[in-house]
Amino acid sequence: MHRLGERVRGFDDRRPFWWDLHLTGLLVLAALVDASGGWKSIAFDPDVSGRLVVAMSLAFSVPLMWRRTRPLTVLGVLLAAALVNAWTGAHLQAAYLQLVVVFNIALRLPLRTLMWACAAVLVPVAVGATRYPVGSWDQQFVPHLYGIALVALLGLVVRSRRDWTASLVERARRLEVERDQQARLATAAERARIAREMHDIIGHNLSVITGLADGGAYAAAAHPARAAQALEAIGTTSRQALAELRRVLDVMRDDAPPIAELAPQPALTDLGPLVEGVRAAGLPVSLTVDGDPGTQLAGRQLAVYRVVQEALTNTLKHGGPAATATVAVSYADDGTVTAEITDTGSPQSSPAGTGPGRGLTGMRERTALYDGTLEAGPRRTPPGGWRVRLRLPKDSAP
Repeated sequence: MHRLGERVRGFDDRRPFWWDLHLTGLLVLAALVDASGGWKSIAFDPDVSGRLVVAMSLAFSVPLMWRRTRPLTVLGVLLAAALVNAWTGAHLQAAYLQLVVVFNIALRLPLRTLMWACAAVLVPVAVGATRYPVGSWDQQFVPHLYGIALVALLGLVVRSRRDWTASLVERARRLEVERDQQARLATAAERARIAREMHDIIGHNLSVITGLADGGAYAAAAHPARAAQALEAIGTTSRQALAELRRVLDVMRDDAPPIAELAPQPALTDLGPLVEGVRAAGLPVSLTVDGDPGTQLAGRQLAVYRVVQEALTNTLKHGGPAATATVAVSYADDGTVTAEITDTGSPQSSPAGTGPGRGLTGMRERTALYDGTLEAGPRRTPPGGWRVRLRLPKDSAP
């Protein structure tokens, strides 16, 4: 029965016109069969004109073709036929087809309209019970009342189930949309992360390589040994940059092999080699560390490292030939990390004069990931230059 019901509902959804046509034709046929003579066995007045009986039978059945699109109009036509049926005493069984319209009203229209429709359907019943008091009045009226209430309740149950099913379908659709949106947001976040990593890797290492190459070219004639050292440093820096790029790009590959053999992401312990590389590129840098890093998360360590790296890269690019830099990192007992990078570069060559770049944006994005604060701007006190201050509060992760 369940499968049969599903097939009937599927046919109704796909071809509602043909379903209505077939159902209405069946009801018309049933009404006309009763009008052929069977109605006289229960009629209050068997002398009613046969033509009138046929007309009432057609009035009870044919309008059901539009019961879904215009239920109130159809109910009005059937009520007129029901009044004539009750007044003449024909007592046609086709009058029960009003319940089909009541069911459709319960299925589609507001509850107030359904209540008025049920009351209107009882009017012809009351007229017939009053004009032809066969048996007690309750015996004629109350069964019709129960039948109308049962059909109305059935329509409301079907409507509630249909609305519940529609809400489930809509919820599933919204969940699919949200899932797709979350996937797109995750993809955008991953692209932004990879863009930050590649910017920091390429920007810093190319700046170091440029500084080494300029220094090597300057010292090539007078100090060949220093030029050789510069070339060796360029090779080391290039290999390091390629290794870091390979690690970042391998993450984007679905078929990437295990990368355990690659070096881990830079951490706070790598600040010393970072500063040494910048010094080799020609920028005098001093590093001071206060406190113990303890058990800082790898992501927080990488954020601090990249901010220091980007600040020193900007100094290499914009600080000028006489610039110097200072890096001060402190670790508080509660887990707070503070890093301050200052330089003595000329204000004209500082990042402020180059417009907003990707570097400062990347630093702010990394800081925001850990609810930190980042201050970047020119120094207001002599000897001038640029100042970047990072503060990451205590990690709140469990």
